[in-house]
Amino acid sequence: MMTWFMALRPFSWTASLVPVLLGASLAVRAGFALDLFRLLLTLVASVILQSATNLVSDYFDFRKGVDSLASYGSSRVLVGGQLKPRQVFWAGVFLFTLGSLLGVWLGYLAGWELLYFGLAALLGGYFYCGDPFGYKYRALGEALVFILMGPLMVGGSYYVQTGHIDLTPFVAALPVGFLVTAILYANNLRDIADDSQAGIRTLAILLGPERGRRLMRILVFGSYLSLFPLWAGGLLPWTTFLALASLPLALRLADLFRGEYSKGKLATADVRTAQLHLIFGLLLSLTAFVR
Repeated sequence: MMTWFMALRPFSWTASLVPVLLGASLAVRAGFALDLFRLLLTLVASVILQSATNLVSDYFDFRKGVDSLASYGSSRVLVGGQLKPRQVFWAGVFLFTLGSLLGVWLGYLAGWELLYFGLAALLGGYFYCGDPFGYKYRALGEALVFILMGPLMVGGSYYVQTGHIDLTPFVAALPVGFLVTAILYANNLRDIADDSQAGIRTLAILLGPERGRRLMRILVFGSYLSLFPLWAGGLLPWTTFLALASLPLALRLADLFRGEYSKGKLATADVRTAQLHLIFGLLLSLTAFVR
């Protein structure tokens, strides 16, 4: 059981939880009553779909030789031999199916337009590493993760609560979009050597360690800088700046990306970025409840 739990990579679930909470809080700020059942169902469906993505990604990374005992970027259940590839793949397919069924339920409750959000999440999750696209291997991972787990998820969560599509949640999602992208990018920046050896292309490989580390700092601090125009434009309340309380964590994270570059130094960079994303996102979601 613990092996399967680790295969789901629970540290990364913040990428699913935060945008859903932010979308719901923006709906409350807009004057809609919070539907706790819909919120819970959305959170569960979101985590299930991300877990499915993690499993299928592990399968394709292992099959393509991207993951090995020397690399850090996987759950290690395949490279360590705890599970068989076909077990991991079909578990991922099962979770994609379960998440899709929950999405249909939410569509019935909130409106069938939600299925467009769900279809984008399903296709984006599977084809992150899945054949024939595998956009992670084509240096498109960061761009699509920003869209899918930033504006799209926040906007979808807002729709679940309101039954309406509005521009506000898509724009207000920018801060968490920057940080969720930083989680993936920290992983890819650490794995430049392993990914290069496997013959794949990532944005980190194209930029190289030096320029790549500058981009990482831009993503982290861009999340904070984007709060100011969102507040000035009336999309978020002044209490949004309470999210700045997480800035010391961001400063310590940024220190990892200065000085000499090494894979070992960045071993936990993705986990630490996920922790920052969670704390920042929770603070932002709580403050968005203020009308």
